[in-house]
Amino acid sequence: MIFVGEGALLRRAVSHAAARGHRVDLVCSPDPLDAAAAAPGTPHLAAPDVNAAAADLAAACTDGIVWSVNNRQLFRAPVLSLGLRIVNVHNGLLPQHRGLPSAAVVFALLHGDTEYGATVHEVDAGIDTGPVLAEHRFPIGPADRFHEVMLRGVRACQTLFERTLPAVAAGERPRAAPPDAARPSGYYGRRALARLGEHRDAPSFVRATDLGPFAAHAPEVAEALHRVRP
Repeated sequence: MIFVGEGALLRRAVSHAAARGHRVDLVCSPDPLDAAAAAPGTPHLAAPDVNAAAADLAAACTDGIVWSVNNRQLFRAPVLSLGLRIVNVHNGLLPQHRGLPSAAVVFALLHGDTEYGATVHEVDAGIDTGPVLAEHRFPIGPADRFHEVMLRGVRACQTLFERTLPAVAAGERPRAAPPDAARPSGYYGRRALARLGEHRDAPSFVRATDLGPFAAHAPEVAEALHRVRP
């Protein structure tokens, strides 16, 4: 299997898969140390554009599975047309928390959402629109702040990856319950963050933008806040 993404969450996923006896064919990330999390000598590819490396992915993959973990890149036709099964671990519940996880957490708190979580889903041509395989939910308390929800979301991603890895590796396609129609689809990216100033008087604004230790890992939110509070 191939892993595409970056950071500590990716490394934990790669390490867990290797420790469970799964062959890690390639780690596609900015940092070669992400591959070393599996074992010394694990192939690494630094691809600023994963779609431009479609031929490399096709040549490397031995089981037809690509995991997207803490991955900011979008898979497009060059990769999607390879016939690989691409599975994404998303920090957020779908379809209501699509897009950048950092932005989704901000607006989940601003909108008064009472739960958050992580989702594992198949990747299609849309953004976080593929079929949901499994999800892990947790409640949002009335005093919870951005960094608390974000951290729980990261932990939920790791838990969900470990839970679904055996089934995905075995070719199974487990399905979570169909999305509740009362929870409409929502997409949160840079355009949503550009309108963050419109919410500065909201009662939950302070806790929704308390980045805490995630300030360095949520540059889009930090940049939007700088524009709101020059």
